[in-house]
Order: sequence, then structure tokens, then C-alpha cells
Amino acid sequence: MSVFCGIDWASDHHDVVLLDDTGSLLAKARIDDNADGLAQLLHMLAEHGDTADAPIPVAIETSRGLLVACLRATGRPIYAINPMAAARYRDRHAVSRKKSDHLDAMVLANILRTDAAAHRRLPADSELAQAIAVLARAQQDAVWDRTQAANKLTSHLREYFPGFLAAVGVRREGVSHPIARVMLAAAPTPAQAAQLTRTQLRSLLKKAGRRNTIDAEAERLQTALRAPQMRQLPLVEEAMGRQTLALLRQLDAACSSADDLAEATAESFEKHPDAEIITGFPGLSALSGARVFAEIGDDRSRFADARGLKAYAGSAPVTRASGKSVAVLARRVKNQRLAAVGYVWAFSAMAHSDGARAHYDRRREAGDRHTAAQRNLFNRMIGCLHHCLAHRVHYSEAVAFPTPSDTQLPVAA
Repeated sequence: MSVFCGIDWASDHHDVVLLDDTGSLLAKARIDDNADGLAQLLHMLAEHGDTADAPIPVAIETSRGLLVACLRATGRPIYAINPMAAARYRDRHAVSRKKSDHLDAMVLANILRTDAAAHRRLPADSELAQAIAVLARAQQDAVWDRTQAANKLTSHLREYFPGFLAAVGVRREGVSHPIARVMLAAAPTPAQAAQLTRTQLRSLLKKAGRRNTIDAEAERLQTALRAPQMRQLPLVEEAMGRQTLALLRQLDAACSSADDLAEATAESFEKHPDAEIITGFPGLSALSGARVFAEIGDDRSRFADARGLKAYAGSAPVTRASGKSVAVLARRVKNQRLAAVGYVWAFSAMAHSDGARAHYDRRREAGDRHTAAQRNLFNRMIGCLHHCLAHRVHYSEAVAFPTPSDTQLPVAA
């Protein structure tokens, strides 16, 4: 007899249901979200035939949290069911649309009983792979926070200090650049900035890490900061300068977090045996490679073939056919983190691989827009990565792009 477990997750307690292969209720319980609750759950599973060789599969509506982490550590199959999918299944069991925690747990267990093959189980990644995923995702979040903080500060400066943006805020990093942050901390208003001497500017440039042409840069900045510009009223300008210092502290924290997490991510990723293969691809550094690895993990059974990984990454197109109507569209349901790093990967690969650049150019000549051509290149590269990881071989330009003279466009799987 097969047994299936459904857990309706909550912040402080969980409802657990066990069903047999006919859908009959075997046991139910409400457990606390603590060590005693976990022990109660494991004892409950053991009473109904749970063993190390034949663990009872568990369905739950989240892939995170201590309960999920502890259950994954036991080696049992864990299925993180999308809440919207669970809601559709609920209608099969309650036409009146009634809802309860016990019913939700039963719905989850029944999903495993009837349609387990249609759902993805959580991968059995190694401990190191899970740690890298935590760091890489945190670093990516920190970069997004840094961008958001920089945008807020830039928008604020446009309201009262546009001359600063014209002087130092036009760099690629914008106000996130160390020079911009150091100067804003020293002179957050136009009046204070105009009073900076060349000696002070040279000192600020050195503090920010500038090493070359300091004198010329100090002279340029002094001229730019003293140029006439529109100004707010004095008291308003001073108040907005205080707000700038508050926003600057947020930006400094975000920059520091992003840098620290980037170092920790790269350090952990380089310890993994897959790192050498992944960073061997053109366009992937230790950091971007860690972001890719964080989303695909090291459980090679997670994706049966390259097509599954391409669909997961969002690089493979979706075909919608009805009667005589056929449309090929970009995939919207995907791993957004992997898709984001994939766009950067494809862009960088074109600068480091002649084959990648030629592939992109062929797609553009065939009528693809820039984004579509870049996504198609990512589709090609992620397929190559799946092959290299599955067979433990390193990237080869000749294998990835074997016939540069061939004008036939590759078919996206």
C-alpha cells in the first residue's frame, strides 16, 4: 500500500494528512512549527510504513522554511505545489468552495496520489550547492536593492542638485560609484559643493580610490560644481541635503552588502567541482556562474534533458496551435533569476566568443529583434551547459558552434 502525505503550511503550525492509494484517510494531526512538531511528524510517518528505503512523499505549498529543510535532509521526496494549482485541485473535492486547513492538506496529498508525475519534486542538491544558492540569490537581491537605492537618490538629486549628476553622476555606476558617494557625503548641497577647494577635492578623490590624473579631475570637478544652476530656496535646499544623507546611508549599506556577498558567493562557488566547467563558458565569471548554478543545482536528475532546462530557464519558446492558427511566443512562466542572469550571460558571451557573436548576427539577419536573438543565444548556451555538466566535459567552441559557414538557423528546442 502506498501512502501520501500532505502538509498545509502556516507560520506557527501545520496540518498534516496521510492518505492511502485509494484516497482513504489514514491519519491527521496539527503540529507546531518547532522541533517537537517535526518529531511528531516523523513518528507519524514511521507508524505508517515510512523507511529510509521507501520514504513517504510529502506535498507542501512552499519550498522554503525550516520544516522543508529538515524534511529534505531526511532524503524523502518533497513536492512544492504551486498554491494556484492546489486551488484548482480543491474545486474537485469541494464544489461548495468551502475551505479549511484540513481540506487543504487532503488536497495536497491527493495531488501526489493522482498526479505526482505532473509536478516537480525538490532537487536533491548537495549541502554546498544549497549554500551557494543562498549566497548567490542574496547577492542578486542586494544588487537589485542597490539599483533601487541608487535610483531613489538620483531622482532626489534631480530635484535640487542636477549639477552634481552632470559632474560625477554620468558614470556607468551613477551615484553608486565610490567617488560620487564620497563627494555627496562631504557636500550634499550645491552651496557646500561650490565651496570645495581643489585640495579638498583631491583628498576626496584619493579617499574614493582614485589613483591617476587626480589633479586634472579635481580641477574639472571644481569647475563643474561651481557652474550656475537652478537652486531651491536655502532652507529647502538644506533640508533636501539632509534627506540626501539619509538616502546615501541606504545606498552605502546596499553597496557594502552586494560587495561582501559577491566575495562570499565566489569563494563558495569555487569550491564546487562544477565551477570549473561552468566558468569555462564564454561570458560566465565566478559570480555570474554561481548565479546560474544556484538555479540549476548539482542534482543531475532534476532535468531529464536539455529541453527541460531550457523551458525552466525561459529561453525555449512556447508554441500555441489551434486549428490553422500557430503562434510561437516567448515563454513567460520561467525561473526569473535564471532568465535574468541568462540575458547578461548571452550579452557577455558575444564579446568573448566569435561563434556566439556569429549566432546572434544570424538570428538578427533572419529578422529577430535584439531581445529575441539574445534569448536564442542563451537557449543555445544553456543547452551546451546541460551537456557539459551531464557528461563532465569542458566547453568547446568547435562543438558549440561547429560550422560557422553554415547559414541554416538552429532550431530552438
